[in-house]
Order: sequence, then structure tokens, then C-alpha cells
Amino acid sequence: MLDKRKKEILQAVVDEYINTAEPVSSATLVEKYGLQYSSATVRNELAELETIGYLDKPHTSSGRVPSEKGYRFYVDELVNDEDISLEEIKYIQNKLSTKVNEIEDLTKIATSTLSEITHYTTVAIGPKTDMQIIEEIKFVLLGSRMLMVVIVTDSGLVKETIIKYDEDIHQTQVETLNNLFNSKLKGKPLSKIDRPMEEYIFSEINYSVEVIKPIIEQINKVIEEENQIYLEGTKKAFDLPEFKSLEIAKNFVNILDEKELVLDMLNSGIAKDINVYIGDENDNEQLKDFSIITFKHSVGDKDLGTIGIIGPKRMDYSKVISVMKYISKKMKEKDL
Repeated sequence: MLDKRKKEILQAVVDEYINTAEPVSSATLVEKYGLQYSSATVRNELAELETIGYLDKPHTSSGRVPSEKGYRFYVDELVNDEDISLEEIKYIQNKLSTKVNEIEDLTKIATSTLSEITHYTTVAIGPKTDMQIIEEIKFVLLGSRMLMVVIVTDSGLVKETIIKYDEDIHQTQVETLNNLFNSKLKGKPLSKIDRPMEEYIFSEINYSVEVIKPIIEQINKVIEEENQIYLEGTKKAFDLPEFKSLEIAKNFVNILDEKELVLDMLNSGIAKDINVYIGDENDNEQLKDFSIITFKHSVGDKDLGTIGIIGPKRMDYSKVISVMKYISKKMKEKDL
């Protein structure tokens, strides 16, 4: 465990390195951070922090930079999770007060707002589709041979599809479909719309297979659609010093292009409200040069999925965590 002086000096090193991306010297710490210690004492503490693994010393410089162990201690013990200005608070409140037609639009707004304030790349996914509970299935006749199916889930997710027929469909048939599907599926997870359900409908209703089968096929197709990924602020990453490295920049682009990797990255955080993975803490080798911070977002008790930031290990953890906490808090309070 670090004593008070080591904590104070480590925090100053991390804060300074985050701000400047330059190795930090003892003289800088004494001059800029008002440390009540001599330069010699600070130098000794820096050397000891390096020895026990919290700092690294680039061979081209006399200054120090945080190691992954140093960042981890900083996040767990030293981070300021109220690093958010009144202006930023008002901006978030204004953005989240925007009226939306579909609850999924809130995820897009929260994702873009997070990127705008932190200046990092944000990614988001909605909740897993197949485990959501069906609140209503509605069939709407759009024409004599065109039927729209709308599925509304407990999370507020709306899925819709349109089916075209070669024969006329009548309003009485539509009403029967509404009653049948809702009586059997309301309150059940989306995964219940399966082959046994198809067989049940065929046996219970005197409609031809030509009418029912396209409905089942189209509903299943909509449900099985892969999670939509929302991405904001990609270009912002390339303004950071770390991305002057061609290897890191190329790896970053490849990560965002790999949908499965992004999904795994966002789905890994379940233990805490906010999850932080630094460098080698990420399971995937492609993520070793980056830090990932994620949080589950919801409106009331409705799970909307996960929002995350991917950036350099030299990330402004205080700002990111503070903004995430406030966005999460305001979304939970939102009344839809």
C-alpha cells in the first residue's frame, strides 16, 4: 500500500502526463503542483515508485510516465469522479431532454454527447434482443396485400417488418392475428418465437401456410438481426499523440471494423456500473495498447445496453468516469 506522499506524487504524475503526454520530472511536479516537498525528496519518491512498478522511465527522457499498474491504482484509489463542470452538466441535461420517437434514439444521443464532452471515440450497443420481453405484437394492414408487423419489448425496443402477399388479406384476419399472437407471446422473451410457435399457429388457425409462414419467417429475421453498433468521434482519436504511431492508428481502425470484437468489448463489463480495462487487462491482444471504459445505461428499469469509450492508456479517466456517471444518473431519472 502506498503512503500519503507516494499517492500525492503518483496522482500528480498521472494528471500531468494525461495533460501533456510528456514524461514528468520532479522539477515540474514541484513547480506546478505545489508539493510541499523538496525536489530531492520528489526525485527519491519517483525512483521508488518506479522500482515498485507504478511508474516507467522512457530511455530517451529523465522524466517518468505512469505504468499500467500506476494507472490502475489511480483509477481505483485516486480518480476524481466529480470532474464535471456546470457547463457540461447543463449541456448533458439539454441533450438528454430531447424528445425521441423511439427509445433507441436515447442511446445515440447519449453516445454522441459522451464523445462531444470527452473528445474520445465512443461505441454503443443495445440490449440483447432475444432475452427482451414482448409487450405487444401488432399487425397493421397497409394495403390489401401488405401487412406490417410491429414488436414492442419491455426495454422500449421497437422492431418492425413488412410482409407482401400474393393474395388479399382482410381486416378480420388481421384482428385474429393480433389476438392470437398477443395471447400466446405477450410477456414472453423474444426467443419464444420459434418453430414450435409456428406449428402451434398452423394447428390453431385455419389460415393457409402461405399467410402464416411469411409472418414467422420475417419476425424471426428481425429478431435475429445482430446488435446495432453506434459509433461517434472516430476522427478525434487521430488528434491524440499516441496515434502518430502508424501501428497503433492502424490497429485502432481494425478494431472498430471488427464487429464481433466491439461486441465482446462492450459485453465484458457486467460487475460494476462503470468498468475500466487498461492495456493488458483487456483479453484481446488487439486491445493491449488501449484503455476501455464501459457502463450499462438504462431508463428507469429498462436496460438500453452498453456505452463505452476506447482510447489511449493515457486517458483522462477522471473526466470520462465523471461524465459517464452523470449521463447514467440522468438517464435513469428520465421519465418516458
